[in-house]
Amino acid sequence: MALTTKFARTLLLGAAALGTLAGSAQAADQALNIYTTREPGLIKPVLDEFTKETGIKVNTIFINNGLEERIRTEGENSPADIILTVDIGRLAAAKDYGVTQAVKSEALEKVIPTAYRDPEGHWFGIALRGRVVYASKERVKQDKITYEELADPKWKGKICIRSGQHLYNVSLIAAAIAHMGEAKAEEWLKGVKANLAKKPSGGDREQAKDILAGVCDIAVGNTYYVSLMLNGKDEEQKKWGEAINVILPTFQGGGTHVNVSGLALAKHAPNKANAVKFMEFMVSDDSQRIHAEANSEYPIKAGIKIHPTIASFGELKADNVAIAEIAKLRKKASELVDKVGFDQ
Repeated sequence: MALTTKFARTLLLGAAALGTLAGSAQAADQALNIYTTREPGLIKPVLDEFTKETGIKVNTIFINNGLEERIRTEGENSPADIILTVDIGRLAAAKDYGVTQAVKSEALEKVIPTAYRDPEGHWFGIALRGRVVYASKERVKQDKITYEELADPKWKGKICIRSGQHLYNVSLIAAAIAHMGEAKAEEWLKGVKANLAKKPSGGDREQAKDILAGVCDIAVGNTYYVSLMLNGKDEEQKKWGEAINVILPTFQGGGTHVNVSGLALAKHAPNKANAVKFMEFMVSDDSQRIHAEANSEYPIKAGIKIHPTIASFGELKADNVAIAEIAKLRKKASELVDKVGFDQ
């Protein structure tokens, strides 16, 4: 009797253990782990919609700096499924660090133009932002400008910009190299430096603040910051946004420099099927609409409504240099920043 009872208890314990494992496996099947440099509040609406549509729970780890290094250090044990970040510099770095894997997806390739995805499928742009000119409403009357004109002596002492080594500006300078060649880009960057009103500092919003304060007449910044200032709850920042007009500059013979928000599949993604499902969801109509509204970025998908504030800047004629080509020139661009002493 005792043996029978003991055997029964063993069976019950074994069944319970199997049930727990089965439950854990089922939970894992409905999970997705995202490593991101994006502020949690900006991506929450999209993540919530993904969970609503698929039932897959999304876990996010916010890593502002060193995301690629962390995943590489974690190696095969990394829980990361998706890398979600901004700027081609970070996407290219993830690929160079060997922490991504290629994805072949008709859904992604159909929506995302070749100029905004890795030729080998290691990263994909899901939204665009323009690197544009903020101009004082009071002191600047022109409504057109080229990037080349930023080096014109007529702007001497009138330009504000954040650090030349910031990834947004490195990509812009890389685009300048693509258009002008390295030697002419160097002369151009020297000209821009000569026109600075002060030492490069702050973020893009602070450049608008300096325009309002009369420190400079024009500045370089991303499109979406203007929308965030104008439509946010910070009354002080709203004043900064109201003090400027946005001019969509172009390169001579080209268009407005754009960069991407994008994602990649982590090399050792434990939930690969869920990760690919998420990547494809990010180019769906619903996701693109939410992303455009919440983040004030240009949708990557044609036909999706642009945020009204962003649309008010005028028609975006994006530059014709592929983002992957800009990525290749970022090292030279960074070297030029140091060579001309841009941040000094």
